[in-house]
Amino acid sequence: MRPRGPLAGMVAAVLLAGCAQAAGPSERPPLRAPGAAPAPVVQRVATEDEVVFLTYDDGAEQDPRFIDLVRELRLPVAMFLTDSVVGPGYGHFARLQAVGASIQNHTLDHTALRGLPFAGQRAEICGQQDKLRARFGVRPRLFRPPHGTYDTTTRRVAAGCGISAVVLWRASMDGDGELTYTEGPRRLGPGDIVSLPSRDPTGLSLTERTTRLLREIRERGLKPARLEEYL
Repeated sequence: MRPRGPLAGMVAAVLLAGCAQAAGPSERPPLRAPGAAPAPVVQRVATEDEVVFLTYDDGAEQDPRFIDLVRELRLPVAMFLTDSVVGPGYGHFARLQAVGASIQNHTLDHTALRGLPFAGQRAEICGQQDKLRARFGVRPRLFRPPHGTYDTTTRRVAAGCGISAVVLWRASMDGDGELTYTEGPRRLGPGDIVSLPSRDPTGLSLTERTTRLLREIRERGLKPARLEEYL
């Protein structure tokens, strides 16, 4: 089903602006062998390409209009899923995967990992790897720790579970569509990873926030790119 009404207008505006063409790396780095060393932590990608990366956390918001948006614009988005948050909604994310979204790991129960023993962290990370592999047919290569907290054990466990990078973010968009930054310039730049957490119910929908973010990306002369192709 194609989007209608206000969403159709937003989609057309972004398409005409040329913002949503997925960009690829000018030179793709070699893949790191999982488990060889603690997984590196990435807040932004070191690249000269004029690209940013759209990432979505948890899986609480399951708006079918977002599937339409990803399909229409061929958006390269990464969905970091938590099993206990997604609940019975995995079918929604299977549809997103079918239109090009990548499925990544955000633990089984959204437990803060820093300070947990090795076995507890392994259960959270490897457990979700196994669940996502069973549901989607692929084991994620990227992992986002809940609340952005981690320790050396997290990095060791992640690598042992087949993760090639622990992914944080430099910019985050709140429920009102405002961007906040963890460090550096208060504007989007090449290589920035943007996180869109599950929204407050009173805030903008995921589709609305993504459309607003795409306008900001376009204004900065940037394009969305597929994160896993750069890491």
